Amino acid sequence: MAAAQGPLRVGVLGCADIAWRRTLPALAACPDTELAAVASRDEAKGKRFAAAFGAPRVQGYEELLAARDIDAVYLPLPAMMHAHWVAKALRAGKHVLAEKPLTGDAKSTDELLALADSQGLVLLENVVFPHHSQHARVRRMLADGAVGELKDFTGVFTIPPLPDENMRYDPDIGGGALLDMGVYPIRAALYYLGPALDVLHAVLRIRSRTGAVISGRILACTPGGVTADLAFGMEHSYRTGCAFAGSSGLMLLDRAFTPPPPLQPLLRVERQDHREEITFPADDQFGNIVRHFAHAALTGSSVHDQSEMSRRQARIIDDVRRVAVRIEVP
Repeated sequence: MAAAQGPLRVGVLGCADIAWRRTLPALAACPDTELAAVASRDEAKGKRFAAAFGAPRVQGYEELLAARDIDAVYLPLPAMMHAHWVAKALRAGKHVLAEKPLTGDAKSTDELLALADSQGLVLLENVVFPHHSQHARVRRMLADGAVGELKDFTGVFTIPPLPDENMRYDPDIGGGALLDMGVYPIRAALYYLGPALDVLHAVLRIRSRTGAVISGRILACTPGGVTADLAFGMEHSYRTGCAFAGSSGLMLLDRAFTPPPPLQPLLRVERQDHREEITFPADDQFGNIVRHFAHAALTGSSVHDQSEMSRRQARIIDDVRRVAVRIEVP
């Protein structure tokens, strides 16, 4: 895999809210990355982003990709635009950190990852939460028998309704809740249960006037019989967490997907006649993934494990669409 000379000069393709709140601050703070340019279809927004994060210039998308002094691209465009622009960035010789989901389907995901491999470039899906240290700690506790033999995993990520004009309600642009919120519990199930996860059943609630998935639930299972109950959506109260039910106990992890850097995550452990709360150290998951991406691009190290997770995640999304009962709602 090709390596770049540090620091990694990064161009930003799009001015999404997640870029403003989380990823660009992490890129600006990382000693191994330098924000070189911002590309935006809204010039005023592009100038605001560039000024806030120290990028020297604002360009159009094609101009940014053609720039020889840019080594990598961070791409926070709407979900259904990813496949097109990630491919263009890779063909322009840029490493790519792309917001999740990498694409809307398994075939497109496979094609992009194969293209990155053929070009000797890093393509990393910006699924951030596994880079928070709380998850490695929980996985070690499960391996050490904290709940006995794991029987059931539950993952949930739901948010309240968004304004009607929000692009997530347009399935041709934002892709809907399965792609936006559903990837969190799906990826968590893969992280904790392994890649051999089969979708048994699913329910998708579809907004009738737009065709967008607004919420859903997935039942999956490992070959050994561990079940996964995964809920997601944008018509609920805000919930984000994981639960691990075992033969001798239960663990509940709140703020599993979205802990801000100062937050010390809380894990509740319940066993017969025993209750305890464990506070984990604060961690910066966005800073961690940015450093991971920069290290891979600068040293030529592999991101194979994350690529395989992205492939399996995309296949599960395809499987959910295939088996789901669809319920139309106003």
